[in-house]
Amino acid sequence: MINNRDIIVFGIQNWDISSISRDTALEMAKKNRVIYVNPPLHRISALFHKKEPDIHNKLEIIKGKKPDLVKVGENMWVFYPCTIAESINWIKPPAIFDFFNKINDKRYAKEIKRVAAKLNFKNFILFNDTSMLTGFYLKELLKPHLFIYLLRDAVIEVPYHKRHGSRLQPLIIKKTDFTVTNSDWFAEYARKSNPKSFFIGSGCNLDRFNDNDGTLQIPDEIANIKKPIIGYLGYLTGIRLDIEVLIHIAEQKPDWNLVLVGPEDDAFKNSKLHKLNNVFFLGRKDPDKTPGYIKGFDVALNPQKVNEITDINYPLKIDEYLAMGIPTVATKTTFMNYFKDHTYLPATKEEYVIEIDKALKEDTPELRKERIVYASGHSWENFVEKIYEQIENIEAEK
Repeated sequence: MINNRDIIVFGIQNWDISSISRDTALEMAKKNRVIYVNPPLHRISALFHKKEPDIHNKLEIIKGKKPDLVKVGENMWVFYPCTIAESINWIKPPAIFDFFNKINDKRYAKEIKRVAAKLNFKNFILFNDTSMLTGFYLKELLKPHLFIYLLRDAVIEVPYHKRHGSRLQPLIIKKTDFTVTNSDWFAEYARKSNPKSFFIGSGCNLDRFNDNDGTLQIPDEIANIKKPIIGYLGYLTGIRLDIEVLIHIAEQKPDWNLVLVGPEDDAFKNSKLHKLNNVFFLGRKDPDKTPGYIKGFDVALNPQKVNEITDINYPLKIDEYLAMGIPTVATKTTFMNYFKDHTYLPATKEEYVIEIDKALKEDTPELRKERIVYASGHSWENFVEKIYEQIENIEAEK
């Protein structure tokens, strides 16, 4: 059992976004001291996106107007590095990119060392959630007791990460003490660089998505929308989600209301969805409040595009939907076969309308209980325990 240890978690996502790294850190903090380190602010964001809430918040912290270290639990701290990383991803030659990337990481590492010393973190475990660009050199710079990499998303297929990430990810996996993944496909990929790579699945915050007593409140802004409500909760991005499917659903079924909860990228902001009367955009929500919005859905969606990014990814939101018993309709991908007995899996926009209609008509209290029971096996406790098992194995070898 791993307890009373010091662990530093960092990754590609900020603390205020519901993510695997956030939930992993919270679970680890139940028995260990944990610092969650946010990604550094990039220069281009500081210059051109300073009005966006998360960018503005980081700028205020860098200026000293807000604290950079926030205690969010008995053993849990969230840290915002007071540094700006130079925006270097446009640099094509690998050697030149690596030179400047190391400079960025030295600044990042200096901030992490500062807060680690402040909290007297020693002999710490460094846990990296799928960040192969930022943090590539942190093992060498921080010299952790153990360095662990979580591979749980095909981010190297995203254009931003693809240029250098496809080269650097195998290299960062190679220098880990071990790598853990949420799919068999990722495990096989990782073993090509490091034989100590293990499939451990994923987890779901079952406590957060537990409404067994029926007391969870549905927020007014969704409770006041006419039913049936067909909903999606998460980042609204055209890279992963099929906007045409959503438009087709809304146009074919004007008596259904399509509710989309989460921040939008430009593809969504500029889409036809904003012109349809039965489509509602509710914006970004605090992760702790998201279960109330899911409870307001009659059917939950995950309308993914099928591509290199989505086809092999573990869709965490499916566990969240099922943990609340909500009928779930999601695009048929390779990995969704894992959930086939408890979800509806259309392959086309026309099938989406058919499967949603079926989900609405077939839903019963008994089916809801079955979905909850199924999701209950995918807890963060089980997920983190599998990481602890590998830590114990590695330490035993050492």
